[in-house]
Formats: sequence, C-alpha cells, structure tokens
Amino acid sequence: MFDFVRNNKRILQGVLLLLIIPSFVLVGVESYQNRGDSAAGVASVGDQKITQQEWDDAQRRQIDQARQQMGPQFDQKLFDTPEAKREVLENLVAERAVNAEIARSHLTVGDQSIAKAINAIESFRKPDGSFDMDAYRAALAAQGMTPQIFESRMRRDMAIQQLAGSIQATAFVPRSIAGRISDINDQQREVQELVFPIAQYLPQVKVTDDMVKAFYDKNANLFQIPETVKAEYIVLDAAAVESQVTVNDAEIAQFYETNKKRFTAPEERSASHILITKAQGAKPAEEAAAKAKAEAVLAEVRKNPADFAAIAKTQSQDPASAANGGDLGKIERGTFGKAMDDALFGLKEGEISGIVPSEFGYHIVKVTSVKPASQKSLADAKEEIAAEVKKSKLSKKYSELAEQFNDSVYEQSDSLKPTADKLGLKIQTAENLTRKPNPSLGAAPFNNEKFLTALYSTDAIKNKRNTEAVEVAPAVLIAGRVVEFKPAAKRPLAEVEAAIRQRVTQEEALRLARQAGEAKLAAAKASGDATGFGETKVVSRTQQPTINTAGALAVFKADVTKLPAYVGVDLPGLGYGVYRIGKVSQPAQPDTARRSQEAEQIGGLVGQAELYNFVEAIKAKSKVKINAGATAAKTE
Repeated sequence: MFDFVRNNKRILQGVLLLLIIPSFVLVGVESYQNRGDSAAGVASVGDQKITQQEWDDAQRRQIDQARQQMGPQFDQKLFDTPEAKREVLENLVAERAVNAEIARSHLTVGDQSIAKAINAIESFRKPDGSFDMDAYRAALAAQGMTPQIFESRMRRDMAIQQLAGSIQATAFVPRSIAGRISDINDQQREVQELVFPIAQYLPQVKVTDDMVKAFYDKNANLFQIPETVKAEYIVLDAAAVESQVTVNDAEIAQFYETNKKRFTAPEERSASHILITKAQGAKPAEEAAAKAKAEAVLAEVRKNPADFAAIAKTQSQDPASAANGGDLGKIERGTFGKAMDDALFGLKEGEISGIVPSEFGYHIVKVTSVKPASQKSLADAKEEIAAEVKKSKLSKKYSELAEQFNDSVYEQSDSLKPTADKLGLKIQTAENLTRKPNPSLGAAPFNNEKFLTALYSTDAIKNKRNTEAVEVAPAVLIAGRVVEFKPAAKRPLAEVEAAIRQRVTQEEALRLARQAGEAKLAAAKASGDATGFGETKVVSRTQQPTINTAGALAVFKADVTKLPAYVGVDLPGLGYGVYRIGKVSQPAQPDTARRSQEAEQIGGLVGQAELYNFVEAIKAKSKVKINAGATAAKTE
C-alpha cells in the first residue's frame, strides 16, 4: 500500500530528519573509541566488559538464526563483512547500555505479567487450553535453561520492550508534515519518453584486440580464480560411534530393575462436583442456609444419581465447571485441600460423597472414572530402555574416541590413515575448498569456517601435516589434510576474450546511445518542444510505472519547478532514455485510507529515530568505550 515509503525509505528518512526530528547532541562512534589492547576486552559499558568470546558468540548466533530463516538462500558472505561484524558489536553495546539504564531506573516487570506472558505461549498449552508444565520444562531443558533462567530473560526482554515502546510512543508527527509527504507520494507527472536503444548502435561498434586487452588489464579482479585446496578428511560423529556400541538384554533388565518406579503409571481419577458457595466470614445463619441448600441438592442427587451432571448444571454455583456438568477433569492429590482429597480418593468409581466442606462452601463429589496404577512390563519398556542405555553408552564411547581422535591426528601428523584405521573411520575427499564456507555446500563438516581456517594454515599447506581436530558441531569432530593447493590465479585472456568482447561491444553501443540521447536532451531543453517523443503517460509513486523503471525513478528526481522539464538516464540493458515532463498534478480524490496508513508509518519511522537517539544518549551516559585496537583485526 505504502510503496513509496517502503521503496524509498532512506530518502523519506532524510526528509523527516530535516522536517521533524529536533537536534540532538549525539555521541558518534569515534567519541567512544579508544586504542587500548585486547586485554581490556573489545568494548566496555561502564564497568562491564564485552569480551572477544561474547562478540564471537553473538556473531555465531546471528549466522545460525539467519541460516535457519533463509534456508537455501542463506549466504554467509553477507555476514563476513567488516560492517556486519561491527554491527553485531554495536548491538551488544546498545543492549548492555539499555540493561544498565533499566537497572539504574529500577524498571522491572511483575511476576503476574511474566506468568501471563508465559501462559500465552501457544506451544506450552494443552489441547484443552490449560498450561502444559511438562512441555514447558522439556522445551527449556532442550535449550539448556531452567525455568528460573527463562523467566529472568523474559523479565529483562519485557522490560526492554516496555522501555522501547514508551520512547517510541513519544514520537509526534504534525498532520501538516504527514500531509505534505502524502502529497509527494500522490503526485502525478505527465511524461513522454524517447528511448535510444543499444541495438540501434551495435552495427557502429568495432571492438579491437587492444580494447579487449585494456578491459582485461583494467578489470583484473573480474577474472580472478580464488585459491583452493583439495583435502582428505575424517569425521568422528554419532553415526561413526554408533556401530561400536551395543546394548544386551542383561543391561536392559538391570536398568529396568534399578528404575522400576519410572515405569509405574500412577492411579488416574476423574471427578465431578456440585458446589454451593458461602461467603468468606459468612454469618452462622448464612452458613446454615448454604448447608441446608447443599443437603437438599444431595437428596435430589441420591434420588436420581444418573442425573448428577444435569443437576450440577442447574444447581452448582461453581461457574468454571457447572456448564460442563460439574466436570473437574483429571484430579491430583493436594489440588482441593484435605477434606476434598479424602472424599475424592476415598470413593470408588461411580460413588457419590456426602456433604464435603471447604473454604469455598459445600461440595457434593462424584468419582466418574478410576484408572488403577499399573506397572509397565519389561517387555513393553524394552525398546525405550534400550534407546536410553544406548544413548548413555554412545556419549561415554564418543568421549573416549574423541580423546583418541585428538591424540592420534596430532601424533600421526603425516597421515590420516592410522587414525582412520584405529577408530574405524572412512577417509573422504573434498575438492575446490576456499578459505570461506561455500553456501551451496550447506552444513557439510568440511564447509565449516573453523575447519577451513585450519586447512589454510601454513603447517597444513606447506608442510602437508594433519590439521588439529576441529569441533564443527556438537559431538562432531573433523580433521583434514591438504592433498593439493592451488594458489589464486588470473584466468587467461584467451579463456575470457569472447565474454569481454561482448561486454565491451555493449558498453560502446551504450556510449553511442548516451551520446545521441544527451544531444537530443540538450536540444529539447533549448527548444522546449516535444518533437520525437512518444505518447503522454501518467506516472505516480503509488502505481506500477508505465515507463521503464529506471526512467520513472529519474522522472521523480527531476526538478519540476519549471515546465516542461527534461531528464536523461541510462536504461540498464536497454539503452538511454530521455523524458519530457509536461505537467505535475494531484489526484482529484485522494485515497484517505492509504493516507491514514502513511501517517501511521511515518510516525513509526519517527519513533524509530527517537529510539535511536535515546539509545545513543544512554550509551554516552554509560561511558561506552570500543577498543579499536582489539576490533581492527576482527573487522578487516
């Protein structure tokens, strides 16, 4: 809907900065850089240091998250630039500074808000809508967290969200400003187009051998072949260890006997109740009346026990269960207090209790089902036990083999074969490995940055020694050996000559088209007429352009204070375009709904700018220092 804002965000933000945002004395990057050594950490926020390890971990988390989100489109080169690495560090600094401000201001989120937020997480809910504590604990355990750690992180994150929200909410955009920007967005320009196509000038182009050679020499970087290695490697992972681990029946039986309680299913009970309530601190007469009503309902139930659910719907004063016939679902001891426990767990299936008092009033209880406690047999538990015992033995065996793997590749450094033979591993080969991971190879062990760094070490390339054992994933070790190293080289001219000749031909044809177009542009500006131009078309930022996209962008950048206005621009792959702008107008009926959305989005952009200014201010307040000496090598 708001195409212009989305596609021209940088331009719009510049307009907003000029028109709206007040002047701030901001602390730039240079003002909090120093030239200390790496022992001081890569940065500090007040007394807190950010270590190199923390920076590395943050980059790794960012890359892993991007890899999961982008899938096959993931390109690690985007994250290996100095700018990307520096941005990760800046984000860490900002996070620490915001946390420090929250602590200074004593901002916190209450337990009730935390509980409400956790309860709202869909993956932690049962099909009936109740909270699934087992799923909650299991999900946290899978990430190495306890509920206390998770809740602490949620408290911090929610405090940051509330702080950010309150800052962004202060943003204010005058209606006149929002209206002016929407006017710019709605503006329509009547345009005539004249294209000088490349194809028209191709016959005039004569590409000589000297021109080809000049292009080849000037653009050497286009023809570089990166250095590569061919490597042998061996991998120690769960699959390699699994074949060396077995579980026998005696081990399964011993585990079963030792952990018999784990295979015992406790008794399960379901119940329904009818509640006649009494107020806290009720007078004796009020208690007596409530009890009398309960006794009357009990008499009705005993007379028609099969109608318990129907009676509960009409007589029970428990709003949570009455509509469901008093159904309490599955029950556990301790949920309702001692008196109710005694009744609920003292009845047989189908039995109905007498009057049971509690702090809420008087209950009549019916046990609707009882599933006795049961013991899973060894035969039924065998598969589950075998998997668990094997997992435990795999872990132990992996640790044992990992130590041997590390020692062997180091001690037998002139070959991988002794280690492969000793541990039953297969020597594999990978070719054309570059210094950085190749996105097309995915998560292959040999495509890991740490392993490639080891492969490209001087010892591995020049001395042909085994690399050290490198952990490329949890419980996955790899070691390699360079078989062949190919240094970086330049493709021979003969190999790329045809492609160069074609490109130079296109560039020369474009030069001639541009030359002709610029001559026409100068003549048109001088005369002001429309000779040679095509039919008039209307272009707008809110609609798909009816002319070439590059031409449309040039038209909207053109100065239209004096009409007719003219502008020329290269049209990629097509030629050169000259445009005559004859009229500028506004639509007769503005789209009010879209304008309202635009005003909201403009407010959002201003809110983001306010938040940025706030973060910069608290970074200054927190005495942020970035150790330029420690970060220089990392971002080169």
